[in-house]
Order: sequence, then C-alpha cells, then structure tokens
Amino acid sequence: MARAANYDRDAALDAAMAVFWRKGYHATSLKDLEATLSMKPGSIYAAFESKENLYLLAIERYFETSRQGFRAKMMQFESPLEGLAAQFQNYVSLADADPSRRSCMLMKTLVDTKSTDPKIAEASQRYLDRMCAEFAKTFEVARDIGELPSNADPKRLARRYQANLTALRVELERERSKDDMIALAEDMAQETMQIGLSQTSH
Repeated sequence: MARAANYDRDAALDAAMAVFWRKGYHATSLKDLEATLSMKPGSIYAAFESKENLYLLAIERYFETSRQGFRAKMMQFESPLEGLAAQFQNYVSLADADPSRRSCMLMKTLVDTKSTDPKIAEASQRYLDRMCAEFAKTFEVARDIGELPSNADPKRLARRYQANLTALRVELERERSKDDMIALAEDMAQETMQIGLSQTSH
C-alpha cells in the first residue's frame, strides 16, 4: 500500500468533514475526496484505511467541534436557560455561507445510512445521544440553581430542545426568508425561557 505523504491530519479531517457534510456519505466519491484532500487514493487509504473509516472520523470530529462550540457559547451566560435560548438566535444570525446553517451532519447521516450502513448509522446515533446528554446536563444545572423546579426532567427537556434545534436547522436549509427564520428562532427561544414556568404549573 502506498504510504501517505506528509499531510496535516487535522486539516484533512476538516476538509473531509466539509465535503461529507455537504454531499453525504453515499454521494461523496473517491474523486471528491482526492480533490478535497489533495491526496492520491493510495495516500488516502494509507492514512485513513477506508472511506467508511474516514467518514467515521469526520463525524467524530463534527461532534467534538459541535460540543466544544456549544460549551463555549454557554460560558457566555450566567443563566443556563438564557444560554440555551440564545442558541436559536445564534444559528439564524450566521452568514448565509456558514456551513453551520445546514442541517445537523449527524442527523443527515442517520437518515442517509440507517438502512444501508449500520456501523455509520449507529455512530451517528451515539453522537446524537451524547449531544442530547450535553443539553441534559445544562438543564440539570438550571434545575439545581432554581431556574427549573426540582421535579423537572432534564433528559425529557433535552430531547425536546434537541428536536427544536434540529427543526430550526432544517428550516434554515430550506432557505426560508430571513424574517420567518428570525420569528421562528424567537418563538423557540421564548419557549425555552418559559420552560420553568410551564414546568412549575404542571
């Protein structure tokens, strides 16, 4: 097998993540990867073993990047609920060309591979679960500091929150009008801020 030439592994994974995210696992060809990574097929296989393994590494990188970004945003807020609510406006305020306006790569992967590539689908499901757990931890903090009642269910709230984020990003990819997206983000943010009140009333 050809040895991989000197290359920047992090840059290669970022490039692979970008093309996979845009085109999907099945639609991304070896020629796409050659052009994107500026590597010959032998070097790609020497460095990453297979297209499947490269994809698995790419979605792992996507998850880690997403989780770090979420944590960084949350650190800007003293109130966990305010931080969670702000995530919706953050997506809508992104530049039109920003790739984060696309649908979640993990969700797209799950839909694309569930019936064809179980190993990839299972990995994407696992990362989605871990991201949901990240949201649940934030709701736990909100509960512990009194923003939510003591009987609030962080896991249930996290699933609902993740579903809203997913829906928002689908609508962004559908290229809704700016005004419509701002209004939708505001509605979702307001709903998040009102969770404490609605939970208390139950």
